[in-house]
Amino acid sequence: MAEELLELEDELDNGEGSEELYERVNIVVDKGQEPLRIDKFLMNRVEGATRNKIQQACDGGLVLVDEKPVKSNYKVKPGNRIVVYSSKSPESTEVVPEELTLNIVYEDDDVMVVNKPAGMVVHPGCGNYSGTLVNGLAWYLGDEHTRAVTPEIPRFGLVHRIDKNTSGLLVVAKSDKAMNDLAKQFFDHTVQRRYLALVWGDIEENEGTIVAHVGRHQRFRKIMDAYPDGEYGKEAITHYEVLERFNYVTLIACRLETGRTHQIRVHMQHTGHPLFNDDTYGGNRIVKGTVFAKYKQFIDNCFEIMPRHALHAQTLGFIHPRTRKPMQFESPLPEDFSQVLEKWRRYVSARPME
Repeated sequence: MAEELLELEDELDNGEGSEELYERVNIVVDKGQEPLRIDKFLMNRVEGATRNKIQQACDGGLVLVDEKPVKSNYKVKPGNRIVVYSSKSPESTEVVPEELTLNIVYEDDDVMVVNKPAGMVVHPGCGNYSGTLVNGLAWYLGDEHTRAVTPEIPRFGLVHRIDKNTSGLLVVAKSDKAMNDLAKQFFDHTVQRRYLALVWGDIEENEGTIVAHVGRHQRFRKIMDAYPDGEYGKEAITHYEVLERFNYVTLIACRLETGRTHQIRVHMQHTGHPLFNDDTYGGNRIVKGTVFAKYKQFIDNCFEIMPRHALHAQTLGFIHPRTRKPMQFESPLPEDFSQVLEKWRRYVSARPME
């Protein structure tokens, strides 16, 4: 049982983890601190930091002192307020390159934008060591030597990810400079992310904002939960807009300010509108509707067409790390999602709503 629990927690920390793969470390320099280069100072204060990584972070503008970027030779002074943006995602020491089909919608020397299908895990983790997006990237971006052996392969600048059964767009950095720049854009909440979600119930308001901290469920560690009082978990903000109503379910667009683990799924469950067919958060049963056998059969047919939660990362926008030009990408709805929406449209038009 303990082994199974550990595997489920690893799943959250790897393939099903937070959208944002970096965290902010805040440090206030002690009053008695002697002048010391910031790269040396941070080596003793940031877990897992090396001088090389700190220098790269400084070069990328990810080390701030009193709200201003500094170089690695800056000497810290008593009272300095230091902010460091650092990776919190566990590195996979062995990634086996695999020749996988990748839907690459854009690529240049700095970035790639990939349209991930539902069912593909982004990063290897416990129980998901092959078939992940990173396995495919290791092959695609490697050469004959790196494909033949399995050395330590970096995460190719993954600065965010989406859940295994969520489809849609991801940006991948191809250099340290691009990775640092994109990571900062995610921190500053300037990256545009729009998701389409089919949720249970008829949402009352045409638009709204959900504010509730998201953290691991305090009893069931394999899932997340919402904590509106803010005493546990991390701040999470989701804006939503109703696009189409089907009485029993609603199609909405969600815009993220933060990228917490399972954020949209947890927030919608928190409001009483879990995602359609989300087996983790109660959406894989009839939440709203009638007791008639025909209705139950209709829902079962929908679940069969789309055997995963109804969430799609439709839009991704960011500033290109080199050219500084705005980049905007849109992914069409996958076939399973489109088919389910069409079934609901036909169902609603063919029968009077209660």
